[in-house]
Amino acid sequence: MRRKKMVESIGFEGIAINVWLVWILPFVGAALIPALAKKNIRITNIGAVGFAIISALLAATLIPLAISGSEIHSQIQWISALNIKAGILADPLSIIMTNLVAWVSSLIMIYSVGYMHGDRDLTRYWFFMLFFIGSMQLIVLSDNLLMVFFGWEGVGFASYALIGFWYGDRKKDYVGREGHIVKGIAMWVSPTHAGIKAFLMTRAGDVMMLSGMFLIFMYAGTFGFKELLADQTWAHTMMEQNLLVPAAVLLFGGAIGKSAQFPLNEWLIEAMTGPTPVSALIHAATMVKAGVFLVARIGPLFFALAAFDAAAFFEVVAWIGAITAFLLATQAIVNPEIKKVLAYSTGSQIGYMMMALGIAGLSTQFVDGYTAGFFHLMSHAMFKASLFMAAGAILHIVGSRFMTDMGGLRKNMNKTFIFMLLSALSLAGAPLITSGFWSKDAIFAALLQSGTSTGGALFFIAFIVAIMTAFYTFRMVGMVFFGTKSKHIQTIEQTSYNNSQSVSSLSSQPSDEHNHQQDTKHTIHEVSPIMWIPFAILAISTVFIGLVGFFFEQEIHSIMASYLSSSFGIGEANSAHSTNNLGQSAGQETEALNPIALVSSFVAFGIGAGLGILFYIIRKKDPEIISRYPVLKNIWLFLYNRWYINSLLYWGFVKIPLRLYQLIWLYFENMIAQGINPAIEYSMSFLSKWVKYTQTGVTQTYLFVFAAGIIIVLIMLYL
Repeated sequence: MRRKKMVESIGFEGIAINVWLVWILPFVGAALIPALAKKNIRITNIGAVGFAIISALLAATLIPLAISGSEIHSQIQWISALNIKAGILADPLSIIMTNLVAWVSSLIMIYSVGYMHGDRDLTRYWFFMLFFIGSMQLIVLSDNLLMVFFGWEGVGFASYALIGFWYGDRKKDYVGREGHIVKGIAMWVSPTHAGIKAFLMTRAGDVMMLSGMFLIFMYAGTFGFKELLADQTWAHTMMEQNLLVPAAVLLFGGAIGKSAQFPLNEWLIEAMTGPTPVSALIHAATMVKAGVFLVARIGPLFFALAAFDAAAFFEVVAWIGAITAFLLATQAIVNPEIKKVLAYSTGSQIGYMMMALGIAGLSTQFVDGYTAGFFHLMSHAMFKASLFMAAGAILHIVGSRFMTDMGGLRKNMNKTFIFMLLSALSLAGAPLITSGFWSKDAIFAALLQSGTSTGGALFFIAFIVAIMTAFYTFRMVGMVFFGTKSKHIQTIEQTSYNNSQSVSSLSSQPSDEHNHQQDTKHTIHEVSPIMWIPFAILAISTVFIGLVGFFFEQEIHSIMASYLSSSFGIGEANSAHSTNNLGQSAGQETEALNPIALVSSFVAFGIGAGLGILFYIIRKKDPEIISRYPVLKNIWLFLYNRWYINSLLYWGFVKIPLRLYQLIWLYFENMIAQGINPAIEYSMSFLSKWVKYTQTGVTQTYLFVFAAGIIIVLIMLYL
């Protein structure tokens, strides 16, 4: 039997203060960064990293509460007129999530010290990174939708500032291949353009979320998660008026924007203009995970309102996730930029999480899908942060974002190769030894065991996406680390060698000549420990969890089953007799793995990895073979052009509206509006002249006109 649930409702005291400080401290650190910057860079770096680590240590103090099934709910008065309180809610869901955010973010901050060394805008960088972390923690720990929205807008603002961090728009900071134009739309963008695009596209989702929030507030009179569950009168009323599901879908609209799900996915690909640590933070610990966490937070609430038939909401969540997973995976298999491949991968893997959370609400086995989705969120956060930081190490040394400019790097960057390979194996779902395998396998099992036709269709899509994921992962590893060195790398090494020869010919000290030549000849080298150790820790962690994945998944399932049962009444009544991927019911012993899910995971990895190894590692087949077949070439071009969705969005929401505004200005403002004004002016002037002629100043004339007027009136009356 799972541990007994305890609930603590206390004020700003005791261990509750730790919860408050987890999200407050990063904001305090951000505010102090400008003052620390006046001292020196070293103190600034220590201060920035220190605040992140202290926040993480405070988050760690909450782990025993999650394991024991305890909960902290603390509130203070906020908006008295509306009886709205500010509060924090540290339950097993938010405690696990806040630790994930805190520790992954801390490692990224340490990595940033090396990556951003020498950047002239380091103060601004540290400010927004800490602001970003604080905003995400506010989302995770808030006990009401209004506070969540404040954090929501905080991560949106920080992402805008950090994606466009290098606002000088130097060519080397662009993403996309210069000259790549699709249907009149340039497919390469500057940092400022990418930042604005991310800001506007996520705002579209935020407007939907805000609408859903206030629609619920109109009927419930509260934003609080616990209050919404305690008194369900509002749900009855909204259901009678057919507004409950629309409100839930509107809330999900915010998640679509933040988590870059279809159709608001295009901003994420071009967000790669920011520094690589920013990309790691957005994709692993903040921003895109915010949408998944929101669904994980409100999903059980709407499932608990099952009497009001909220299944349509979960249908939307599941299918949006499936479409996004497939759409972005297909684009990842053809893209030549390493960070873009990882970005496509993030959107696709987020789609997996949405599928799992969606199928949870469509079956009686809510705990299984819910646990699978959240487990994959945890797994993905670790291996994707590691992959991005490893990619940043490569960019830092090679100086190019294109994988075609790499190749043969495994000898020069051996540590980066080993740890990136471990993380890549987790992304690809390497069987039994990686966390990615177990979390993806859990999603397969949840889809298969849902008992719905929707689950079967989603499973087929998930299986195809798993094959593509393994393929593009090994394609990336092969293009970067295997094969011959590219001309770009050879040029760098040759230039370095020539420079070393020039220096040695001018030097009068032979021993120093040799040492200098050794240092400068091998420009392609491993990054410093402060950069590779953080992503090594995450890579090793994902393998460690993989090795104990069978038991780790069981523990997560048990914690979540207890949480859902005690907080929402989900479990005993809804899924107590259901089996998760470990073949166990809540509180029962493990029986067996789901055989179909397990075999599917093996087969998907085998097919995808096999093709990737064949084409890009052992290179028995040349990928250029597709150019020989017109059909394959056209499919490749279609995928490389991003399904033309980006171009369609620009034409639909930028180009055509701007053209309409131009036409309105040309024909309405310029011709009609500006033509009417002079016409009125001249008409009034003409009338004023006639009126002026009647003002003679002669009394007899006025009497004559007055008498004539009376006669005309009398005639009209008697006719």
